[in-house]
Amino acid sequence: MVFPFVRIGALAVIAVALLSADAAFAQATKPASTPSASPAPAPALPAPGGAAAPAAAGPVTVNLVPSPQPWTKFCSKDPGVGKDVCSVIRYFGQTENQPTLAVAVYQVAGDEKRILRVQLPLGFLIRPGFRVIIDKSDPIDGRFAVCVPNGCFGEAEVNTAALNALKKATTTSIAVRNMGGIEVTFALPMKDFGVAFDGPAVDPKVIEQQNAELQKQLEERARAEREALEKQQGVTTGAQTPTPTATPTPPK
Repeated sequence: MVFPFVRIGALAVIAVALLSADAAFAQATKPASTPSASPAPAPALPAPGGAAAPAAAGPVTVNLVPSPQPWTKFCSKDPGVGKDVCSVIRYFGQTENQPTLAVAVYQVAGDEKRILRVQLPLGFLIRPGFRVIIDKSDPIDGRFAVCVPNGCFGEAEVNTAALNALKKATTTSIAVRNMGGIEVTFALPMKDFGVAFDGPAVDPKVIEQQNAELQKQLEERARAEREALEKQQGVTTGAQTPTPTATPTPPK
């Protein structure tokens, strides 16, 4: 079973809507949704904004920060199996408002097997898959399931012991190899994951309201920044344009 991610905020990147437990992935943002920190097909991890970073000679570790939205739990009925499917999801990035990847843990009611699902930016080798390292425990192997224009989705099975470790973990790392063969490790803080996983699911209406409020804030901020820029440009133009002077009238 392939589980899609859920959009939990009006973020600029990595936002996918949950239509059903087996629905197709849908891009929910503007073209800038391609993660700005996506590794290029070279042994270097690009810097935010798409600019190429200096070439790396060895493994690269990227310490990510969580998005402003906390770990969020969603539950819905899976028509395929007739059971409830719950997921706990959060986005991470090099800055709070520029997500690089998303991580979610899914569980079907009454099933002991859980699925850790990760959405990674493009530019990584598919065949080696990826590894999940919970704190300093032995790696858990994962494999990619599907790729879409804005990223690739991978899955790893999480047994009860691994789930308990996740709940208590300080950091979970996702290790992959880019097209230059260089291992890139994304380190993710796991604070409050266990509380969210064992807690109640969030009402979708609450999420919709939060998204609407966040979208309004983003629009107001963008308008204020645009007005400030236009004002600054007007002042600069006025300072650079010479004031016309009257032409002297020649004496008669």
